[in-house]
Formats: sequence, C-alpha cells, structure tokens
Amino acid sequence: MANYSMISSRFSTLSRLFAVLALGTGIFLAQPLQAQAVGQPAPAWKLTDLAGHAVSSDQFKGKVLVVDFWATWCGPCVSEIPGYIELQKKYGPDGLVIVGVSLDQKGPEQVKKFAGAKGMNYTIVMGDDAVQEAFGGIEAIPTTFLIGRDGKIVHQKTGAMAHEEYEQLVQQALK
Repeated sequence: MANYSMISSRFSTLSRLFAVLALGTGIFLAQPLQAQAVGQPAPAWKLTDLAGHAVSSDQFKGKVLVVDFWATWCGPCVSEIPGYIELQKKYGPDGLVIVGVSLDQKGPEQVKKFAGAKGMNYTIVMGDDAVQEAFGGIEAIPTTFLIGRDGKIVHQKTGAMAHEEYEQLVQQALK
C-alpha cells in the first residue's frame, strides 16, 4: 500500500507540474487539479475591491458565485473575460455573481485601469496568500470555482474553458 501512495503522490505532483507547464505554453486545460474541493463548502473570505472597499463571501449567500483567480498578464485568464462579462449581464438578474480575484503584484491601480479598458462589469478584488490557501492553494491561473446557492463548490477548473461549456455549468447551478 505504501508504494501505491508514493506513486499516487508522484502522479499528482507530475500532473500538476504538467498543468502549469501546459498553461505556460498556451495549452488550455480545463481539468480540476484538486477535485476533492468539489462538493465541499466554499471557504469564507474577505478581500478589498479596486475602490478599497471590503468584499466578503458573506455578501453572496444564496447566490451562485463564480470565483475566478486571474491576473492581467495571464493570456488564458484574459481570454475568458469577455465570457464572464456576458455571463454577468445575462444571468446576474437570476442570482449569478462573478468575482475576479486578481493575483497581480503591481497593485489595484494597474488592475483598475485594465478592468476599465476591458469593460469588466463584475466585482474585482485583490487576492492574497490567505485566500489562495483557503481555496486549497492556487497552483496555476486561471483557477475558477463555481459555488452553488448552498455555498458548496459545484465545479472547479484550472485553465481556460470554452465559454459555451462553462455557461452550461452556470445554467445548471442556477436551477
């Protein structure tokens, strides 16, 4: 049994390393690296938005929540922004809330300029190490969590996913 554990652990580490390398080369993966998060309660968090106001997970109880860890310099992250803008417009009235957790190190002013230029219509907060750890450790971006109205993680993905495919997941969560 010890050999299986060691092999399983090495496979997990290698698959995560592959995912990070693949993302860096422009290959888009949409597979969860930490599937154990699905079905678990989402962690509580409190972060600051681009205007300096506190935003917490408590504000979104009863909503379907997309929590997207991203950065302005991440190509796959940027490619998903138009889809999130569309989802927020289309499903916001039905209870969808999208929160982009920026992992940019240059601060909120750079992110604010970027968000304005892209027309981002959803909440953007500045991430920190604590929120990354609370979500199980973010090893690559984009990493996105879809959280149901009951506060449990419905889906987790690392890497970009086709908008139409992700929209189907959002629709299911909103039912």
